[in-house]
Amino acid sequence: MSDESAITALVHSYALLLDGGEIDAVAALFEHSTWRSDPDGPVLRGSKEVGPVYEKLKTHEGTPRTKHLLTNLTVNLDPGGSTASAHCYWTVLQNAELLRTIEIILSGQYTDTFEKVGGTWRFTDRLIKVDFAGNASAHVI
Repeated sequence: MSDESAITALVHSYALLLDGGEIDAVAALFEHSTWRSDPDGPVLRGSKEVGPVYEKLKTHEGTPRTKHLLTNLTVNLDPGGSTASAHCYWTVLQNAELLRTIEIILSGQYTDTFEKVGGTWRFTDRLIKVDFAGNASAHVI
């Protein structure tokens, strides 16, 4: 697998894990990373600090009842091949619990950096920017 494909798979794994309610696995993605939801806001470090952000997104069934759609993903490998960055847009669909409808609840951008350690890519930073917020029953990022 190429480095670009491995990074793409890592970014996509975030959405798959979060939509599946795998909160511990989502937090583990950021074990060696910083995480920010505002460029000037607090910086969370590691899975112990990031985990509680996602824990509150579970419904009583254990999932956030969402589908994250990731689009326009670009991956940029740095010279030397041990660091990289990526950017994508995201849109979150949610199935409202009592309504049999699907709503677009949030849309924004992820700006990520990565490092390659022992042949495996991992996050080193994620900046989440919310561009649009709808009538969300939960803010799921």
